[in-house]
Amino acid sequence: MCLIVFAWRSHPDYPLILAANRDEFYLRRTRPAAWWGHAVSVLAGHDEEAGGTWLGITRRGRFAALTNVRAPTERNPHAPSRGTLVLSALQSSETIPLWHASNAPRMSAYNGFNLLTGDIGPLESSGASNLAPDPRLDYFSNRNGELPRALAPGVYGLSNANLDTPWPKVTRAVGGFACSIASRVAVEPLVRLLENRELARDVVLPSTGVPYEWERALSAIQIRAKGYGTRTSTVLMVRNDGLTTFFERTYGTSDPEHFSDRHYEFTIDRAAHPSPRARAAGPR
Repeated sequence: MCLIVFAWRSHPDYPLILAANRDEFYLRRTRPAAWWGHAVSVLAGHDEEAGGTWLGITRRGRFAALTNVRAPTERNPHAPSRGTLVLSALQSSETIPLWHASNAPRMSAYNGFNLLTGDIGPLESSGASNLAPDPRLDYFSNRNGELPRALAPGVYGLSNANLDTPWPKVTRAVGGFACSIASRVAVEPLVRLLENRELARDVVLPSTGVPYEWERALSAIQIRAKGYGTRTSTVLMVRNDGLTTFFERTYGTSDPEHFSDRHYEFTIDRAAHPSPRARAAGPR
């Protein structure tokens, strides 16, 4: 996942609105979003090469998403797959702070990443169990030296550097996103935003350690490069009453102009949470 723009508890009707593009090599085998898992029902895409995912949500409202940190000189080819962290957070019975504490010792083993983890809602009273965690969304990177932090209400942009780093694609996406949801919260305009292929001007390109030609190609919201590009676009909307819309557009690897869509709707069940004892237990 290389671009995520999201509104957290800043819209009167939706605790979370998110639009995201996953950029990846076309040769990497991937399955589109579907329900999977056993003890926990996870709605997510599936990285068939490493077994993890890049973005997902569960029926009980646990959410997680990840972007890589672009630092080519620091890349360790033997590091574990970062997508397994997303899956671990989604499947865990622990609260978000406990999950971070349990996994803190191993975070440095991964190549650089940004991780969003949260329990989303609903915010309206629905008779849910008192055991359900309060809504929260945390941000963590293993490359900025900071502890995980709970995000305040607001609109945020995340690409392949720290949260809200003002890369041209991030500022353009955040501006378009904020204007779009202020007018109407709907899938179609957010997908159009994610399909913007405008390149940044040379004078504002960041310097991230990749060749100029790649820096320029990667500056678009939707990427089309040789052998690499935007593989999926995802829109996720969670309403105050827990009604959740998950839309994914998957682009063809042989011809990215062709795509297929998947659209899921379900209501978050915050009563479906494990007991305090189970939640406090460490990973099995």
